[in-house]
Amino acid sequence: MNIRTRIAAAAGIIAAASAVGIAVAALAAPAADPGGQAAAEEVLLGQGSDLFPSVTAADWVTYADHVIVVEAVSEEAIAPTAEELERGEGVIGRTVALSIEEVLWSREDAPVAAPSTWAYSALGWHFNEGDTTDVVEMALADFPRVEVGHQYVMAIRWQAAICDDDGEFTQAQWLGLGEGSEIPYDADMIGNGESEGTVQDAAAFIATAEDEPDQGVEELLAGQGADAIVSALEDAKADTAAQAEAAEFAAMHPCV
Repeated sequence: MNIRTRIAAAAGIIAAASAVGIAVAALAAPAADPGGQAAAEEVLLGQGSDLFPSVTAADWVTYADHVIVVEAVSEEAIAPTAEELERGEGVIGRTVALSIEEVLWSREDAPVAAPSTWAYSALGWHFNEGDTTDVVEMALADFPRVEVGHQYVMAIRWQAAICDDDGEFTQAQWLGLGEGSEIPYDADMIGNGESEGTVQDAAAFIATAEDEPDQGVEELLAGQGADAIVSALEDAKADTAAQAEAAEFAAMHPCV
């Protein structure tokens, strides 16, 4: 069983990966080698902010372009920066290769078709005292860590390339909506599988889901399959005013 330690982190997976190293220096504990030879003894959980409302079926049909079933098939470690190595503590990131197994739903005017594969940016490991072989797994609270061999349902949105007024460039990419849009789905069952670096079955999830204040897709449909998600999305009504606001915001810094 993993021991989960909560930490403060910046919003979003990439922001968290760059900021967590400083925040967790006093909390690091021995764990697995990044090669995945043994289960980690501890998982450090960062707090992240959702990009968009992500909990309910209405959130998904309002903000997502597609809802997909994915399987994590491989991962690659991302080396820490020179500054982190010099400091002696920081983050080893991950890129997880996702295979899109099924497209459950698509928005009619989605700007880009659903991908067949996805190089997913994920939190990896924290190291301390200059030792990049003695690490602790990292994840965001209430998010799957997204680990190889597991399956997930994800509501995703295409973000076009961004060129801001300071000359900074962000490449076009697929993004999840937030905490509620990435759901364990091992054996084609909602709530079954890995989340926060810990694996549990749907029955265990259902037993704890009743205590969640925000009952969303995962909590309401736990233990069911893809048909339940599709039905919920077909019944949900998109917030067109919120869609227009999101589209206006996305158009603020286009690359032309």
